[in-house]
Amino acid sequence: MSDLRNLTFEHLLNYIAVVETGSFTRAAQRRGIGKTTVSDSIQRLELQLGASLIVRTTRRISVTEAGASFFETCREIVRLADEAMSVVSPSQDELRGTLRVASSVEYSAVVLAPVLARIQRAHPALRIEMVSADRLIDLITDGVDVAIRLTELADSSHRAVRIGEYSKWLVASPDFVLRNPLPEQIDDAATLAFVGLSVLPHPARFKAHRADGATREINFSASVLADTVYACRAAAAEGAGIALLPDFSVLADLATGRLVRVYPDWSTTSTAIHALIPPGKHTAPKTRVFIDMLKADRGVA
Repeated sequence: MSDLRNLTFEHLLNYIAVVETGSFTRAAQRRGIGKTTVSDSIQRLELQLGASLIVRTTRRISVTEAGASFFETCREIVRLADEAMSVVSPSQDELRGTLRVASSVEYSAVVLAPVLARIQRAHPALRIEMVSADRLIDLITDGVDVAIRLTELADSSHRAVRIGEYSKWLVASPDFVLRNPLPEQIDDAATLAFVGLSVLPHPARFKAHRADGATREINFSASVLADTVYACRAAAAEGAGIALLPDFSVLADLATGRLVRVYPDWSTTSTAIHALIPPGKHTAPKTRVFIDMLKADRGVA
């Protein structure tokens, strides 16, 4: 059995940073220490464990099989230690450690970033990490405290807290509407140029819903495709066509007049937004504070 008496929590944190950033330089920047300190820390880890964790080349680093297994264990150790410290923290006024939150790129930028910034200002000892990706983030594998889901939830052991809902609206630039008079009936709108989100199964399909219960299915022909909501919104704002976008992503542009809502009586049905938390008996105070502030920001009781 390896003699681990000389290993410290800092060694684990440094190793996690190297693997997650893929670079000794970036790991040092994240940890706020020197690159040599990080390199020495990894070498000491490998010496103490008697195993090679990282393969270094002039261009990049790669993780060995043993290193990958050790990495997952390290993250779980750090997560559990962080949770244990949070649970026994005497008050929410002393939040510290790291809060790692994951969501889509657009929701992170538009909704989460302002909330997380306010939390960090109120709790300067708390370190915030945002994981923004338009893919499904795994809480355990990616070492995340909270993941925001904007889709229907699959069955899992994770705990879910409803934090709001959203629907999608048709929007376009004022110039586009001026140049392309809208058909009076939404059924005839399929002839208009359309900006579609390519990562969706059906980028140009709009299952429209009206408050009186009426429904329509409009199949546009996308003249522009983009793989992020941000890019679709930018293309629509430049007059490329109508776009079907989440309401939270277009509110600011609607307020400034950069975009206008077209066929405002029609939208998609609402989809619930949930915060997922890893399974466990306790919810860390930092997680509770974040969820409570996010719900208040979204107007959810």
